[in-house]
Amino acid sequence: MLNIFGSWINRYFSDEEAVLLLVFLISAFAILITMGSTLAPMFASVIIAFLLQGLVAKLRSVGMPHTAAVTITFIVLVGFIVIALLFVLPLIWDQSRALFAELPGMFAEAQKLLLLLPEQYPNLIDQQQVQEIIELARSRIGAFGQELLTFSLANVPVLIAALVYLILVPILVFFFLKDSGQILSWLSSFLPHKRPVMRKIWAEMNQQIANYVRGKVIEIFIVGAVTYVCFALLGVNYALLLGIAVGFSVVVPYIGAAVVTIPVAVIGFFQWGWSSEFYYLMAAYAVIQALDGNVLVPLLFSEAVNLHPIAIILAVLVFGGLWGFWGVFFAIPLATLFKAVVSAWPLAHKEMESEGELEN
Repeated sequence: MLNIFGSWINRYFSDEEAVLLLVFLISAFAILITMGSTLAPMFASVIIAFLLQGLVAKLRSVGMPHTAAVTITFIVLVGFIVIALLFVLPLIWDQSRALFAELPGMFAEAQKLLLLLPEQYPNLIDQQQVQEIIELARSRIGAFGQELLTFSLANVPVLIAALVYLILVPILVFFFLKDSGQILSWLSSFLPHKRPVMRKIWAEMNQQIANYVRGKVIEIFIVGAVTYVCFALLGVNYALLLGIAVGFSVVVPYIGAAVVTIPVAVIGFFQWGWSSEFYYLMAAYAVIQALDGNVLVPLLFSEAVNLHPIAIILAVLVFGGLWGFWGVFFAIPLATLFKAVVSAWPLAHKEMESEGELEN
């Protein structure tokens, strides 16, 4: 047994690069688990800088100096933040407040519909089951209201954290964009000069993560904006909230579209009932989902992420459970990183062994 374990160690950890890569992965995972909330502004800044790096590269490709390209990109970021604070967030707040005010009426209407089910389908459901469902829903709504009250009483630290993010994150993004070359050179100075496994992993991940993350952000904005405009033209209540929900639903493949269908259908039903407007709404929503999956995704994601659907769902569950929204958002890139490490590590050693055999 010891001989088998020793041979396995010698095969995969016989050089400094393998050991260093293992230490780096373990250290990064430990930092995220133990200090994720403390370093959240830093992580958010790195993510935003990574997203904006494409704009900097495009500006530099037309002959613009690096500092000017970074400055223009930073102005675009600040402008987006100002628009969100002055226009988008007030609309979200107004629609959210109106929705919460309407929830008791929606619950009462749903209760009336549920009480009719035993009369229409006596063989499938009885009055007692309906009462249990109503009591369960009432208790859940009460718990949700209590959570909202607790949040409102403790929103002062949240506001302080938001102010820190609004001030600190843009400053960090500017310096990450401005000094990205120096930062990468400094980090690479700690790595071995010969690092074939790391180079192979970086080459695969740099292309796939850049394509996925930037494409996913663009997809969120396009799907959310199109949904909002379409729902607003149809006269749907809370069109902005539904547009945001549909936009963010693309983060979770296979699951997001199915889950967000529920609020779209519920709000449409309580607004119009079983009318033609309701069917127009659901047809428009189906067309948006079809165009997203069959037109927008192939255009945005030129480099397909070659992962099995089971692997994608498992990654969403695992990383989402660890890091919440950001874990869900980066579940596919993290799964791709894991796949790249697993596939590149033994292949690199096999190539080294085959080269040694050819030399002999």
